[in-house]
Amino acid sequence: YDGFFGPGTGSFLIFLFIRFFGFDFLHASAAAKVVNMTTNLAALGYFIPSGHFLPQVAVVMACANVLGSLLGTHLALRHGSRFVRIVFLCVVSAFIVKFAHDTFA
Repeated sequence: YDGFFGPGTGSFLIFLFIRFFGFDFLHASAAAKVVNMTTNLAALGYFIPSGHFLPQVAVVMACANVLGSLLGTHLALRHGSRFVRIVFLCVVSAFIVKFAHDTFA
């Protein structure tokens, strides 16, 4: 279901880790990344053998993911859980506005 929810999966996981496991935003975000990576590897295990895999696109996306993760990790460790919470809420708010615009426009 990770691909079905798309970028919302990480947000759902963060909310779940905070609500049900008592994580703070920093640790919930890190745990969500691990779960997302695992589901992405499982998807590769399905799509590569079935021939639905575009290596040129995958390499570019993987590089962007690694760079974004490195930057995000650096910022989270430098600024702490409060910073992660604020950025998270800003990003989720932007997604809500975008989805509302796409739905009603």
